[in-house]
Amino acid sequence: MNCSIRPLQAPDLATADHIFRLAFGTFIGLPEPVTFGGDASYIKHRWQTNAIGAFAAEVDGTLVGSNLATNWGSFGFFGPLSVQPDWWGKGIAQELVAVVVEQFRQEQIEQTALFTFPNSPKHHALYQKFGFYPQYLTAVMAKAVQQPAPLPPASRYTEMSVAQQAQALSDSRALTDTVFAGLDLSTEIAAVQAQRLGDTVFLWDEAGLTGFAVCHYGAETEAGSDTCYVKFGAVRSQSQAGLHFEQLLGLAESLAAAEGMSRLVAGVNTSRHEAYCRMMALGFRTEITGVAMQPANKPGYNRPDVFAVDDWR
Repeated sequence: MNCSIRPLQAPDLATADHIFRLAFGTFIGLPEPVTFGGDASYIKHRWQTNAIGAFAAEVDGTLVGSNLATNWGSFGFFGPLSVQPDWWGKGIAQELVAVVVEQFRQEQIEQTALFTFPNSPKHHALYQKFGFYPQYLTAVMAKAVQQPAPLPPASRYTEMSVAQQAQALSDSRALTDTVFAGLDLSTEIAAVQAQRLGDTVFLWDEAGLTGFAVCHYGAETEAGSDTCYVKFGAVRSQSQAGLHFEQLLGLAESLAAAEGMSRLVAGVNTSRHEAYCRMMALGFRTEITGVAMQPANKPGYNRPDVFAVDDWR
């Protein structure tokens, strides 16, 4: 076997997407594995957002797997990592993890992480070879969209002027710095707009930016049809963070309603205990459970004082 790792390229995207669906669908036992994920999409837009962090595995010139890194400033995670099932157990996944870990090292990412199956010792053992250890569970939760209040003015990134967008990005960096030093979602916010994946909503008060949520909605995004998915959302760490967290989720629901979506989905690590409890009180219920893995048991921003949603899938 001659396996090589190289950058993932545009002509690879359709094959990489097929392998991703086949691999995950096979692992969880779907009757038709390639239907995994429905009309949601991950590979193409993550490659467009961060092509230098996307890698392909080839065996004798044939694409057999891929792995994609996401860079949020001082924090990075990788996935989806997928290998064609015929090539499982051949060490290819290990090579795809190694190249992404090296990419993070070169970019001097302070904190790295991943999301994986909580009941798979095989996956845990693979990632532990690179220093990642299982921590708290992450609940990917959903609720039916009700009839929330309309979105207030200046809350949608796509409706801001260029100057307002620049200020919003700057303010978002200052906010996430209170959650984890150097955490930066500005590239993600810009990518969602540029690729027309959804929108970002901003929560303001008299003191300035209080919270924001980066949302995908509809087919060919990470949400899928009829769904608004909060890829990342956070509020400033302060005394009223819990209340502002609920208000931010309300804004996301208002966005979902405005775009005609019937479901709102968001993930929360259960180490953020109060955030998790508030989501349950708001009517969110768990649909998927994963486990967060981080190096050396460092918490990063998976802490009880943090009010944030994401899931690192």
